Amino acid sequence: MLAKLSVALDRSVGRRLYRIHCLVYRRTGGILGCRTPAGPILLLTTLGRRTGERRTTPLLYVQDGPRFVVVGSNGGRDEPPAWLLNLSARPQVEIQVGRRMQHAEAHILTREERAAIWPRLVEHYRGWDYYRGLTEREIEVVSFVPGG
Repeated sequence: MLAKLSVALDRSVGRRLYRIHCLVYRRTGGILGCRTPAGPILLLTTLGRRTGERRTTPLLYVQDGPRFVVVGSNGGRDEPPAWLLNLSARPQVEIQVGRRMQHAEAHILTREERAAIWPRLVEHYRGWDYYRGLTEREIEVVSFVPGG
């Protein structure tokens, strides 16, 4: 199963791979790294809530009209991803989708909004349902609206 392999990779070499992914994505202007076998990838840049430093993370996304929707699964870990904590403190972010860099406003979906879009998300990537079964925490879903 792709999700189980993804968890194994994430927990062993994930951090290094994500740094390389971001580097390749940025250095090629989004030509390489914007698509994976699991789907399209955007780069999310937040400001560290404690340090104020820029932090960039590659994330699988689903386009929903003008919004880009991501899942804060953190590979099914019990802790939320750092990027989610960062944008909770400051929802103004920068995203790169392919070649296009844009400012965006992050919105953490309500339980009702999350329930409405969840079937579409797991249709796109079944791994998110698998990750949900690995943790007790509520997995957040976030939308980014460009121009925020």
